[in-house]
Amino acid sequence: MSAYLTRSKKQSGVMLLEAMISILIFSIGILAIVGLQAASVKRAGDAKYRSDASLLANQLIGQMWVADRTPAALQTNFSSPSGAAYTAWLSYVNTALPGASATPPTVTFVTSAGTTVPSSVATVTIFWNAPNEAANAHRYMALAQIQ
Repeated sequence: MSAYLTRSKKQSGVMLLEAMISILIFSIGILAIVGLQAASVKRAGDAKYRSDASLLANQLIGQMWVADRTPAALQTNFSSPSGAAYTAWLSYVNTALPGASATPPTVTFVTSAGTTVPSSVATVTIFWNAPNEAANAHRYMALAQIQ
């Protein structure tokens, strides 16, 4: 009987130690899953903003296609910062994308080589900042030939 008591004294607390180690391993696993979930939510938000920027740029390009498509009319109505259609579209951009008002989107028309006459090649560039990010963290650029 004394051999049984000495063996049980040597092993006293081992079960408690095993339980503490298993709780520690389980906690580390749960923290890793929570971290992955947070990263997933951030990436989903980034994807939403990229999708919104793409839709907004394509919306303006679509308006260019149905408007008067002469290069002079495109330049007058859609170029930034003073085109009439551009200023109306700009309010949509500022409400749809966070931080877009810090750096307004640009709409430019490529000029032909050696001349100052604008062509019908439009470049729409949209900037935005996700919450808690530095200025001009994201940019979407669309290039379209309007004919």
